[in-house]
Amino acid sequence: MYYKIKDMKKVFLLAFVLFAWSMVVNAQESDGKYIEVTGSSEIEVVPDEIHFLIQIKEYWQEEYTGKSNKEEDFRTKVPLAMIEKDLRRSLRKIGIADDAIRTQEIGDYWRQRGKEFLIGKQLDIQLTDFEQINSIIRSVNTWGIESMRIGELKHKDLPMYRKQGKIEALKAAREKASYLVEAMGQELGEVIRIVEPVDNNISRYLPFQAQSNVSMGTAATEQYRVIKLRYEMTARFAIK
Repeated sequence: MYYKIKDMKKVFLLAFVLFAWSMVVNAQESDGKYIEVTGSSEIEVVPDEIHFLIQIKEYWQEEYTGKSNKEEDFRTKVPLAMIEKDLRRSLRKIGIADDAIRTQEIGDYWRQRGKEFLIGKQLDIQLTDFEQINSIIRSVNTWGIESMRIGELKHKDLPMYRKQGKIEALKAAREKASYLVEAMGQELGEVIRIVEPVDNNISRYLPFQAQSNVSMGTAATEQYRVIKLRYEMTARFAIK
């Protein structure tokens, strides 16, 4: 009885192996000959909405007037409200309204523990043209300004550009597959499947750190003026 059970186990195991092998063979035969490639595309979009970030912070008047370089002599703190008021006045003069500015508290600072806090804030200014940034840099009083930089870049038609980018990436994949197959003396067939990578739909722009004496109009900053979209699409094609 023991040997019969053992023999039956062998038969079942052999049947399972044969079944699995037949499934692999059938899958290979159903796939047939194919080529799988990845195509990519890049699109540069000029933004129609630019966010320019200015960080302001309270400061000691003596530090800027040159009356003293010693911290223990700093007595006259310029409040944040005055710095922001002066900045908004300068922005209005160059045509930037208050409703284009959003503010965000960013915390307190101190030079040494035990010293009085210096309060800081970040202003997010919505612009439509890069020349406005040049005007800001030329016009504002830099006392109390910690930094100025380009934040987010947007465009109202980005969904359309994303669609276009995917289509161009797919066309590039087909073109690549075609010349590779033709190089081997074969002919490209129909598409079998299309796969969009999980990390697709990448938008890239590089933040620009501006100083008060820098103009955004130079060629060196052209790379910061566009939204760069990059897409990849993977496609499998049959080989005739």
